[in-house]
Amino acid sequence: MINLKRLKLGSSENKTFKLHTAHMFLEGIIDGALLLTEFILIKSLFATNYQVSFLFQFSVIVLLFSVLFNQIIKRLKRKKRFLLWVALITRLPLAGLVLFPSNAEIVMHNKIYPLVFLFVFLFYYLYKPAILPTINLLLRNSYKSDNFGKLYSYSTSVKKIVVLFVTFGFGLLLDFDNYAFTYVFPVLSVLGILSIYLLTLIDYSAPPALNNEAFWFSIKKVYHKMGDIIIRNKPFRDFEISFMFYGFAWMATAAVITIFLERSLHLNYFSISFYKNAYNLVAIVLLPYFGKLIGKIDPRKYGILTFVSMLLHLLFMLLTSYFTISIEFMGIRFYLMLVISYIFYGIFTASMALLWGIGSSYFCTNEDAGDYQSVHLSFVGFRSVFAPIIGIYFLGLVGYTAIFTIGIVSLIIAILLMFYSRKRYSL
Repeated sequence: MINLKRLKLGSSENKTFKLHTAHMFLEGIIDGALLLTEFILIKSLFATNYQVSFLFQFSVIVLLFSVLFNQIIKRLKRKKRFLLWVALITRLPLAGLVLFPSNAEIVMHNKIYPLVFLFVFLFYYLYKPAILPTINLLLRNSYKSDNFGKLYSYSTSVKKIVVLFVTFGFGLLLDFDNYAFTYVFPVLSVLGILSIYLLTLIDYSAPPALNNEAFWFSIKKVYHKMGDIIIRNKPFRDFEISFMFYGFAWMATAAVITIFLERSLHLNYFSISFYKNAYNLVAIVLLPYFGKLIGKIDPRKYGILTFVSMLLHLLFMLLTSYFTISIEFMGIRFYLMLVISYIFYGIFTASMALLWGIGSSYFCTNEDAGDYQSVHLSFVGFRSVFAPIIGIYFLGLVGYTAIFTIGIVSLIIAILLMFYSRKRYSL
């Protein structure tokens, strides 16, 4: 139970927490359904392996525009109007999926539908470089440092709980009707617009503009600043290098895991929903604990815990391909190694939800939180250019065992880099 009285929130903190939690509630509905998006693409729209990787790639490659959007937001006087335009441009195309046919025969013989689906989600994911740094900036300037991690984890826990129920329900619906997304996603379009609108209600007093530099000159200046941050802030630099190896492991295996669950294990939508909810349930239980932990220890030590849990997820995913004994109960196919794998993924999800969202802000002042998160997100976008495609390429070349092993080795390097940084540089 969340005890907000014990945190002694000010009126501004209380208002921000309520609005952010309402935003996360709606995002939980959206994300709960979208957790099955890649399986809709492969099971209902008969996409190729590379098209599945493109869907995942689109979700992160848009972060390359983080610096650009951060500068646009800084310069705009009417930030709320900009965010509403972002909501309309990114979420409204989801409503267009209502025009898709609900017939497998038609879809199977027309390759345009997977391509249109991918195009819609390319637009959808463009919200990330505009919204994510803004959320970090709004929260960092509204919450006290002592409450930041705790309140963020509480709101994230609400989102995870909602995801849990929505994913189960949507999985059941998709098994009943493989094309239920044609009427569910348009509803998500409306909820997505409302979700971003709630963020515009958070109080924020923007500092006065310091100069009137030309836009592209300021972009160039920001990239110089990014380079300066990476060069001068050595703990943050090591943090990002370590994240690069972790990110490669995660991105190279994400689409491969989707293909493995569908084409090797032949899981139905309800079974997929179970495994995704299993890790979300673990994450819900652990998030409040991690919210307290992240503010008490070095973020690099926290990162080691996060990367180890991801490593164990991949290890047991690999073992699933060798220990294939399973049982079916209530329409769910249970694999022992896969259950263990997703328990560790739950630990990873709870920990990474905080490390990825606010970890960068522990290396800087409150005023620089948006800049540091933009740097972080830009690196995420950069590695997405090559990592998902490499994963699919190696899958075709050497198979599941090799690509999961590559991911594990990459995570070991990330962990060792965090250890090295902690020993050499203090915060």
